[in-house]
Amino acid sequence: MFDCIAVVGATGAVGSIIRELLEIRQFPHNRIKFIASARSAGRMLPFAGREVVVEALDDHVFDGVDLVVSSTPDEVARDFIPEAVRRGCVVIDESGYWRMDPDVPLVIPEVNPEAVRRHQGIIASPNCSTTQMVQSLKPLHDAARVLRVVVSTYQAVSGAGLPGSRDLDGGTRAALDGEPFRYECFAHPIAFNCIPQIGSPKHLGYTSEEMKMVFETRKILGDDSIQICPTCVRVPVANCHSESILVETERKLTVDEARRLFAATPGLVVLDDLEKKAYPMPIDCTGRDETFIGRVREDISSPNGVAFWCVSDNLRKGAATNAVQIAELLLRGTRSEG
Repeated sequence: MFDCIAVVGATGAVGSIIRELLEIRQFPHNRIKFIASARSAGRMLPFAGREVVVEALDDHVFDGVDLVVSSTPDEVARDFIPEAVRRGCVVIDESGYWRMDPDVPLVIPEVNPEAVRRHQGIIASPNCSTTQMVQSLKPLHDAARVLRVVVSTYQAVSGAGLPGSRDLDGGTRAALDGEPFRYECFAHPIAFNCIPQIGSPKHLGYTSEEMKMVFETRKILGDDSIQICPTCVRVPVANCHSESILVETERKLTVDEARRLFAATPGLVVLDDLEKKAYPMPIDCTGRDETFIGRVREDISSPNGVAFWCVSDNLRKGAATNAVQIAELLLRGTRSEG
């Protein structure tokens, strides 16, 4: 058991869910700290029937802490995590800063739990759009080796944080009322619109969000030969990312075989009956920790292709849940060592 655990970014959207999951899943500990920016210091947050005061993020706040679960912007993670590790903490990091560091394991517990053992004080949790895709690719890769992936994402505004949610709510009301609205998060109106850019321009016209899906997928699956063509789109949906995925494999997989592989994989739920109009949708998947698969069908344009639809709560499995599951992996490791 970890004596003292800390949640950094405890007042944010993901941090709030981390706090909720630690309480609901009764993660064992003796003491807990909630840490945030100086403007949130002094707030009281409920946890397990008591109130915990929020402490400001500084180097000394990590003294005596064993495990940190952190959800912060990249530049914050860059600055504080090395000091936390020097003070004896193991840090599970939700930011993008450490993900591609060769010394930092990038972990989805249902996919590569063994990678946790290689940590040197930092464990990274993947990007939300990567997590649900790699979860679904893993059983196909194990069975028939994935060669190529074409993926289009339909990403909810919650993935852009609270400002993104405010833009959708306020922009929708303003559009319905015929009033102007000043967007604070997005460069274009998100109400009644789709924005085919998430992140900054990067390699050959792809964005930073799209290249994350390429590099993180290869690192998690341990296969740099996988070819990936991603397009990431912000859509006017409150929560849950959806993805349309086409996978080409070395060995042909039938639709029935693919469905069986999905259904047998922990963390995946198959909801797939087109005649009954049964398939995953964001409105039904929000608040859930699983990743949902539907619309499984043969690729009629290539001999070894399978296409499917994938939906997951980006704040939960795409972020908070995955981090807490990594913490539980570490906990099991400390128990086995003991």
